[in-house]
Amino acid sequence: MTIWTPTLPDDGPRYRRIAEALAEAITSGELAPGEKLPPQRQLADRLGVTVGTVTRAYAEAHRQAWVESRVGSGTYVRRPAGEAPTTFRAGQPVADGVIDMGMSLPPPHPLRPQGLQRALRTIAEDPVALQAATDYQPEAGSETQRARIAAWQGGLGLPEAPERLVITQGGQHGIHLALQVLAQPGDLVAADALTYPGFVCAAQQAHLRLAAVPMDEDGMDVEALARLCARQAPRVLYVTPDLNNPTGVRLSDERRERLAALAREHDIWLVEDAVQYLPASDRGVALSTLAPERTLHIFSTSKILAGGLRIGSLTVPDPLLERLGAAIRSQSWMVPPLMVEAACRWMEDPASHELLEWQTREIAARQALAQERLAAYAPQGRTNSSILWLPLPAGRRSSEAQALLAQRGVKVSTPEPFCVGSEAAPQALRLCLGPPASREAVERALGIVRETLDAPPSSPWQTL
Repeated sequence: MTIWTPTLPDDGPRYRRIAEALAEAITSGELAPGEKLPPQRQLADRLGVTVGTVTRAYAEAHRQAWVESRVGSGTYVRRPAGEAPTTFRAGQPVADGVIDMGMSLPPPHPLRPQGLQRALRTIAEDPVALQAATDYQPEAGSETQRARIAAWQGGLGLPEAPERLVITQGGQHGIHLALQVLAQPGDLVAADALTYPGFVCAAQQAHLRLAAVPMDEDGMDVEALARLCARQAPRVLYVTPDLNNPTGVRLSDERRERLAALAREHDIWLVEDAVQYLPASDRGVALSTLAPERTLHIFSTSKILAGGLRIGSLTVPDPLLERLGAAIRSQSWMVPPLMVEAACRWMEDPASHELLEWQTREIAARQALAQERLAAYAPQGRTNSSILWLPLPAGRRSSEAQALLAQRGVKVSTPEPFCVGSEAAPQALRLCLGPPASREAVERALGIVRETLDAPPSSPWQTL
């Protein structure tokens, strides 16, 4: 929440001058989209006016579409038309010279296009594979392809259960499928207070009610979840236990055990998203191991091979298989078998193991570089994760820092798209170390981030 306090001219109705000052502050960028305005009584005390005057001013600003009210939460700067708080787009063009640290992507390497090229070439030379690629396949994928994907996952230390594996069009599709078969419109679903925007968007499109569970350095506050369950247990709990996106926090082993027990006690379905890949040594016990009868495990090729493949997996309890098949039939009948075959052949290519080994070393080196360059700002990041969470010092706002970095050619993310519910977002930035073309580009970007944060706020209103 901002402590915005305008200076008002003496002439004219006070409520109208406050509304005009709001419009001017929003137009100039002093107040950012989604920012919470001061409570009416608090602003009235600062300005020396009645609460009724501020109430009337907020109502006038609302009439002019500058602000919006949220029941039980407060008044917020309105976002541009069509721009939801959870808007987060992949594949957006990046201008030449801009270092993109906005999306969680694997680092570029020639082995990526080469691996796909080899996979497609071998398919083109295989008449049997070509024929299969033109035929309809079972909704969950062919038995052979499911076994190959399960074997690849098993080699990574992930669930290897081809009989319970459904092939999906990437991790996002897996989230949509999980919510479609588990919840009905109006059901309550829960997640970490900061979580992957794709889940928030999927829940909103399914007309589900969202509950935010507080979190700390050990991940989701499971006792807070227990209190939520005492009031109303969520139908589904979405969890990223090994690597929270955007904070990089890992759910402790003790909390995993407690979470599994709560899920059984209150009949909660668990959706475990493991798409943000980490080596097996960095992961804890999977929820699908602790509570296999109620956990749906999501994985994909996007963080290891390439996001554009759009091939993933959903490993589920047996009773859900038929319902998932029906959901896939209603959407697209099946995942395109040609793309599944290309992904399988790429997984089985020895060069894919070489690529993953290089990627693991490269991400660790980039993370170490970021920890060193930004040490003064206490960055949070795991050794083998490309995600860096950067809390901002007092007096800095994430929207201001993001805008200043964009002006200098560095693209980063603010916390707003990751927020569940209507609580104010923390003042922090998420930096993704994977997308820059080289380690040198990462170092240049980190230098710009450091210089930007070392400089004082660009205007007095940015003090929190």
